[in-house]
Amino acid sequence: MGSSQEEVTLLGATGSPFVSRVEIALHLKGVEYKYVEENLSIKSEQLLKYNPVHKKVPVFVHGDKSLAESLVIVEYIDETWNNNPILPSDPYKRALARFWSKFIDDKIVGVSWKSVFTVDEKEREKNVAETYEGLQFLENEIKEKKFFGGEELGLVDIAAVYVAYWIPLVQEIAGLELLTTEKFPNLYRWTQEFVNHPIVKESLPPRDPVFAFFKGRYEALLASK
Repeated sequence: MGSSQEEVTLLGATGSPFVSRVEIALHLKGVEYKYVEENLSIKSEQLLKYNPVHKKVPVFVHGDKSLAESLVIVEYIDETWNNNPILPSDPYKRALARFWSKFIDDKIVGVSWKSVFTVDEKEREKNVAETYEGLQFLENEIKEKKFFGGEELGLVDIAAVYVAYWIPLVQEIAGLELLTTEKFPNLYRWTQEFVNHPIVKESLPPRDPVFAFFKGRYEALLASK
């Protein structure tokens, strides 16, 4: 049979936005897969075998082939299963989708995370300012569109799952206002559209245990001051 029909396994960890990217792509394509929960404090032999470079999740195993890095995996899924395309067919639009997806990882994920999980106040303020700057670019990009690529979920939406689900969660834990309807009305509207999409809803982890886990990490950080 063709390679697309080989067994699919996803090594992940509950609460990871990067794992959720892959799950959204798989659900969007209707691909059946086996999910293996990894304990990242005790790296499994399977994880070390398939991702010896970074030793982290997600890891995607398709037959005898394995891939790491969520955006790489999402593109592979899109090219392997042709239904419900994730990237546009137009080369320029594909390039733009890749640009904005990388932008989210480079300019939003890290600094917004450090806005919450940083003890030093000056460092936190710097990260908050950089987060606002990154989110403003996304606000300008989404405009009045339903999703970043138009009417259907695409690569940028999937990459931005962290923005839609994790930023509201961690900002609540820290008492910050990073992403609000007042500051970023278009982007906030998109977050509601996105997290309530049926495919996305079935792909996201349950909020309460994820909230409790990161709240515990936040409180432990404060206690270490």
